[in-house]
Amino acid sequence: MIRPEVKALFWRWREVLFALAVVGLGLWWGLRSFGILQWLGWAVSAAGAMLAVSAIQRGRFGKGGDGPGVVTIDERRIIYMGPTDGGVADLDLTVRLDLTPASAWRLTGETGEQIEIPVNAAGAEALFDAFSTLPGLRSHTLVSVLNEPRDTVVTIWRKPRDSTVTQLPPRLH
Repeated sequence: MIRPEVKALFWRWREVLFALAVVGLGLWWGLRSFGILQWLGWAVSAAGAMLAVSAIQRGRFGKGGDGPGVVTIDERRIIYMGPTDGGVADLDLTVRLDLTPASAWRLTGETGEQIEIPVNAAGAEALFDAFSTLPGLRSHTLVSVLNEPRDTVVTIWRKPRDSTVTQLPPRLH
């Protein structure tokens, strides 16, 4: 009944549509009610707006699942099973994240092993949340780099060097 491309478009932006529905409900309560329900409506509307911002970033990050291979994430471990290769990368042991000219995420581990995951592999949209947990990596960086044309490898993130120096508190006399 619904064309497949329209269904795919709605599915990709489903979180944004839900967030907009939450904003609409909050505005309805905020404008039509009084007392506590009015204040609750404004709070629900604000929460929906924050959800919408996050959902828009996720929607821009997802490139569809029609590429080669399947990505699964389990306990901060990324598993990629491709038609000719595959591999496993632990986010805690990852030291570098690159985007290759072939539109693939390249994760480099502490011992130098690398895994390349096409940005359009099935399940690759879950990488947005996984990569967002890397220390110091901003989610808007992921989206902006993904949407820019490139002909060289772009390093998106490197593990920060352990710069935690134990300092003793100043001595009070």
